[in-house]
Amino acid sequence: MARSKVEAKTQPEFRSRLKEADPELAGLLKKELARQRGTIELIASENFTSRAVLEAAASVLTNKYAEGYPGARYYGGCEFVDEVETLAIDRCQQLFGAEHVNVQPHSGSTANQAVYFAELAMGDAILAMKLDHGGHLTHGLKVNFSGRFYHVHSYGLDKETGRLDYDDIEEIARERQPQLIVAGASAYPRSIDFARFAGIARSVGARLMVDMAHIAGLVAAGLHPDPVAVSDYVTTTTHKTLAGPRSGVILCKQKFARNVDKAVFPGLQGGPLMHIIAAKAACFKLAGTEEFRQRQKQTVVNAAVLAGRLQEGGIQLVSGGTDNHLMLADLTDIGITGIEAENRLEEVGITVNKNSVPFDPLPPTVTSGVRIGTPAVTTRGFREAEMEEVAAIILAALGQRVTTAEKKRLRRRVNELLAAFPLYPHL
Repeated sequence: MARSKVEAKTQPEFRSRLKEADPELAGLLKKELARQRGTIELIASENFTSRAVLEAAASVLTNKYAEGYPGARYYGGCEFVDEVETLAIDRCQQLFGAEHVNVQPHSGSTANQAVYFAELAMGDAILAMKLDHGGHLTHGLKVNFSGRFYHVHSYGLDKETGRLDYDDIEEIARERQPQLIVAGASAYPRSIDFARFAGIARSVGARLMVDMAHIAGLVAAGLHPDPVAVSDYVTTTTHKTLAGPRSGVILCKQKFARNVDKAVFPGLQGGPLMHIIAAKAACFKLAGTEEFRQRQKQTVVNAAVLAGRLQEGGIQLVSGGTDNHLMLADLTDIGITGIEAENRLEEVGITVNKNSVPFDPLPPTVTSGVRIGTPAVTTRGFREAEMEEVAAIILAALGQRVTTAEKKRLRRRVNELLAAFPLYPHL
């Protein structure tokens, strides 16, 4: 059958690749791919997602508007996206044992905001972790919506141990009587006792929300205490240890489902990103495999090896080590700031992020520490031997007398190490 004139005219344009349609943008993406391939990625909140997730995120579902929920949309033509979203929900429920799941939040921050909107009135009290002790922006930073809309009280880490003091948290909760207690962190290297948090919340008549964005992959693999069974609400991103697309999810008890769903849509968002929901569905399936569980185990092992070697080299770690995928290095004793360490490591091909440490005297633009994590390098294939080498490079790069020549030599060591672990060879 002959093609129509319209089809014949538009087909070449449809086939056009990005580098032909927009060479400037394609060039920038190529540079970013080269950066990722040529960098030892130690930012704790980053990972390398799978080809399956990339394909789903770049799929034709980008084209579909689907305001509402499966079976109750405000647009026609949603029969297949309904199946996609239902698949993502079912897989997430099975993975974490959740009573109800909403997969529409665009991010972890949006997920947190939706829970606050579902549970709280403006001005209600929240008890959450201090940002400079490991909490997140959405846990009460004054310039964030959480700090502007709610009355936030904070708990922190014990100054001597660098760990959560649950007795102190309970005392603060009894004194402040919050409506919602938030557990979870973005820079806490130890396991969190969610059952204890749940008991504290019950004792003061508060709801408990756990932000498990950083540890969701470890929870799915059974390597961290499970917050889902004991919490009223659990939020997470899907791109950190879960290695999925950059997005968010809410898990909650069935009795809170209606309020949560209304808070997400129409309360905060319009049309969901159906291509990203498809990528989440792929992510949840992969997270239920034995291969994923073994990678999470290796992530924790790699973190422990790296932490041990850094400590042996004179770098102090908050809480004295790590139970999970990350560590927080306090650089005070070696006479370097967090921003200086971040920049120096980037020069040799290692990416970390500056991070405040508990009771940090320096501002968050400078900091006394760096946060270091192992999800991305573990996904790439690094094991114990590679982590030993990474630690040696970090210690050398942060040394007091490191020269330009030494930095170049360290960069060559990084390149040699990465050569054995190619990233995205299909791209």
